[in-house]
Amino acid sequence: MLHLSQHSTPACVACRVNAAPGFDFTMAFQPFVDLQHGSLLGYEALIRGREGEGAQAVLARVTDENRYWFDQACRVKAIELATALGLQGLLSINFLPNAVYRPETCIRATLAAAKRLGFPRDRLMFEVTEGEKITDVEHLRGIFTEYKKQGFRTAIDDFGAGWAGLNLLAEFQPDYLKLDMALTRNIHRDPVRRAIVRGVLSTCEALSLRVIAEGVETRDECMALTDLGVRLFQGYLFARPGLESLPDVPAELVAALRGAIAAAPGPCRRDRRSGRTG
Repeated sequence: MLHLSQHSTPACVACRVNAAPGFDFTMAFQPFVDLQHGSLLGYEALIRGREGEGAQAVLARVTDENRYWFDQACRVKAIELATALGLQGLLSINFLPNAVYRPETCIRATLAAAKRLGFPRDRLMFEVTEGEKITDVEHLRGIFTEYKKQGFRTAIDDFGAGWAGLNLLAEFQPDYLKLDMALTRNIHRDPVRRAIVRGVLSTCEALSLRVIAEGVETRDECMALTDLGVRLFQGYLFARPGLESLPDVPAELVAALRGAIAAAPGPCRRDRRSGRTG
């Protein structure tokens, strides 16, 4: 990954020119579920090929030359599709921090698209993946600061599976932290993962951060996480990503899980009384 300063001037000049990444792509959407309130928090926009190819097939075409344009096009396409589909709640968009050269100028296309389509900026959330190597943490802090100033929500994605871990969280605090599936997978059978997640949740509670558990596929995983205090979820248990569509979450599933949480002893009841949302 190139250091950010190597291309800052060319990109800032190029952003005034109408350009494109040089290949086409689209988006799939996967919901975030709020089990405490039995509602949808929103949807994450996930990169896909025009024929539904996975994100890696698209990202393989991203180079140092088109990274900036690809990042810009992703934001605009996500907002355009979300608006056309009537998305309610948050729209979460992944961004490439190494494609953002000057946050106050690189955000212009996003702001213009949101204004043109009437999509409220306070319903936009930007996720930085912990899996992308960050070469300039101070620059990333500046991006998050600017995004919060603009009224956007922010999130650290894939927490627990990337480069920086708690060191990244120490540098800046987003609105949401997303637990990577490496921590949530089979957590009901793994006391070590439960201990780690319990510690992360305690830290997030002290910092007033909300936690979303990613990659949740089974009821057992979900119940183990709710027992620890998590209330926001994303994963195949609730819905698979829908290509250019907003998949529904089965109401009976949400009702059953909420009923199980209400009946559970121990931490679930304590969290329900305190109003903790994870």
